[in-house]
Amino acid sequence: LALYFHIGEREEKCIIEDLPSDTLVVGNYKVQRWDIHIHDFLESAPGLGMFVTVSSPTGEVLLSKLYGPQGTFSFTSYLSGEHIICFQSNSTRFAVIAGSKLRIHLDIRVGEHFLDESVIQTKDKVNEVSIRLEHLIEQIHHVTKEQDYEREREEKFRKTSEETNSNILWWAIVQTLILISVGIWQIKSLRDFFISKKLV
Repeated sequence: LALYFHIGEREEKCIIEDLPSDTLVVGNYKVQRWDIHIHDFLESAPGLGMFVTVSSPTGEVLLSKLYGPQGTFSFTSYLSGEHIICFQSNSTRFAVIAGSKLRIHLDIRVGEHFLDESVIQTKDKVNEVSIRLEHLIEQIHHVTKEQDYEREREEKFRKTSEETNSNILWWAIVQTLILISVGIWQIKSLRDFFISKKLV
């Protein structure tokens, strides 16, 4: 996931990542500050830091740390579900003049274990193949975990759909019974009315 978004200074912006359990997440970000003189974003925002907070689906804080104008953060999901990743600048300027826009470039990689090429280059060919094979096996495990999580979500969605369909069916039956009851009551009321007026 690679994207960028705009926030005001001291404003908090959150994104939601739906993750399987026991998954490594690595995020890289870079902050740019809007320059009112050149009417463009500066290449960087020196002196400005970012608070990065990550919460699990249960609300437990997995990460809460102050980084610089660009940095890398990582965490491991312990539960499957929606994890909330929030960013807020540590600007000390007053809110009145803190209307300056910030652009945050964000790159989030999920479940990737990266190979250290320098380590690989110092090893012989057999070890290089071995390391690359281990990396490949880790990626296969991650794909399997992702598929299991998607299967679990699909099953949950199917159960919810079946329950909803069942509720709709029962509601339709109840409505039909009510309409039949009202119809019978109206026919009986009209019959009693005509009998009392001696029209029948």
